[in-house]
Amino acid sequence: MSLETPNNDIFLINRIKDGDTGAFRQLVEKYKNVSLSLACSILKDEIRAEDVLQDVFVKVFEKVDAFNFNSAFSTWLYRIVVNTSYNELKKYKNQTSLSQVDLKPEKSIDNTALNDLKEEEQEKYIRVALNRLKADQALILRLFYLCDLKITEIEDITGFKSSKIKVDLHRGRINLDKELKKLLGNEIHDLL
Repeated sequence: MSLETPNNDIFLINRIKDGDTGAFRQLVEKYKNVSLSLACSILKDEIRAEDVLQDVFVKVFEKVDAFNFNSAFSTWLYRIVVNTSYNELKKYKNQTSLSQVDLKPEKSIDNTALNDLKEEEQEKYIRVALNRLKADQALILRLFYLCDLKITEIEDITGFKSSKIKVDLHRGRINLDKELKKLLGNEIHDLL
């Protein structure tokens, strides 16, 4: 059974409910990157997002018995990530900081390293551009594209109406394009 299937989530959750910490580690490993990205899109600070993520997984472990399988585990988890991130944002609303990203390209010798560098640079620029968007737009773009969620699932996670989600998706795409053009200028076609 693949780690990517919802059935595997059910299997892992049942094992966690029986006290299997190894199953919990597998679940954390499966969802940590997307969860971190979601927290970063709200907090705009990777260090605080990592702290929030630790809190999220502690909550998940403590409350796994409350998960009732009425929705996908990912929907339940992402809702906890979003709520915990917004709570953290409220605590520190006067402290707005963006993650510092080194935008200087590194020199590379072989083509493989050059391709890896290009992918890393793309990710950096996209991350910086997403961090410049409104939090709701960045969150919705990440949920829609990174998590490959449907609008109805995003409604469940965020509590936003479908009309807001659609508008933020549209505006978010436009604003992301503008931010990437500001960052990259004429180099946008070379890098992306």
